[in-house]
Amino acid sequence: MAHLRLTNSLSSPLPKKLVPVSSQSLILHHPFYFAKPKPFIRLARRTGPPLVLAAVGQAEPNRLPQTNAPQVLPEEEEDLPSKSQQQGSQLRNRVVFGLGIGIGVGGVVLAGGWVFATAIAAAVFTGAREYFELVRSRGITEGMTPPPRYVSRVCSVICALMPLFVMYRGHVDVSVTSAAFVLATALLLQRGSPRFAQLSSAIFGLFYCGYLPSFWVKLRCGLAAPALNTRLGATWPILLGGQAHWTVGLVATLITISSVIAADTFAFLGGKAFGRTPLTSISPKKTWEGTIIGFCGCIVTSVVLSKVFSWPISLSSVIALGVLSFLGSVFGDLTESMIKRDAGVKDSGTLIPGHGGILDRADSYLFTGALAYNLINTFLPLYGV
Repeated sequence: MAHLRLTNSLSSPLPKKLVPVSSQSLILHHPFYFAKPKPFIRLARRTGPPLVLAAVGQAEPNRLPQTNAPQVLPEEEEDLPSKSQQQGSQLRNRVVFGLGIGIGVGGVVLAGGWVFATAIAAAVFTGAREYFELVRSRGITEGMTPPPRYVSRVCSVICALMPLFVMYRGHVDVSVTSAAFVLATALLLQRGSPRFAQLSSAIFGLFYCGYLPSFWVKLRCGLAAPALNTRLGATWPILLGGQAHWTVGLVATLITISSVIAADTFAFLGGKAFGRTPLTSISPKKTWEGTIIGFCGCIVTSVVLSKVFSWPISLSSVIALGVLSFLGSVFGDLTESMIKRDAGVKDSGTLIPGHGGILDRADSYLFTGALAYNLINTFLPLYGV
């Protein structure tokens, strides 16, 4: 009879509304279920205590031993090698392209003449384009009105022509005045309402990207007096100009550029090793300790090279040249950092892998050439001989 009742109950039609039930409740409500089975006991091995007893019906979480060490996700573990490889690649690019730039600049400085002026003009044109792109960036345009794009392009061309004008005319004052007048006229006659911010950013672009770099041409090619005491000139090949090729301008340019490189290098290494006190909020990575070490490295480099080139003879003149080279490099770097900070960018461009743009590499040299030229031309009437 029990069998028949069970069969009838199983063969009866199902209710319209199905309620999902678990397998455990079906067993407990089955007609043949009389006693609750005893739970089966098993031994479960864990990573914490040696052995614990756990029942089958109870869920035991998979707990790992708690430690204070930070846990690294699998994705982060995969990113660690890629980040290290990326940093290594950036450092390699920085070193390789830095050496290439140094060798190229050295060859251009030694060549002088129209080769040097043309190289400066190309660098000035690229730097001017980067400057006006920074001026048009979102970070700066929120507080000012940038000049029209056609004015920026014309200004970049004018800046590139200034070093060539200095090479063949010897001065740049007239060209700067004329260019400023043309830009002011173009901005005042534009459609819409002209803004003073447009005029100020364009005129500063002429001064910063065109006028200041032109002093390097005046320094290298304008100071044509021979450096009589230079030992290297006596052994210089006649086919390359002989002793007459080693002028005051060439020696002064080599000493100034080398001093700026030494200042940047020693400041970077000193800041990494001993940097604690920030120099300014414009560039948080620069420290007083690194700046002082960079100053000492700049002065020492100037003195050593003056002994090598036997110019200038006066120690006070050498120290003055080193001090001006250091001040020009520091304030040139901070000026470009201020522009990039307002623009909200890290680099002025991406032309040089591992270094950024032209302005990122040439910012320390913009004021230095003008300071060195005016020192030698004004305060050393005998050109240090």
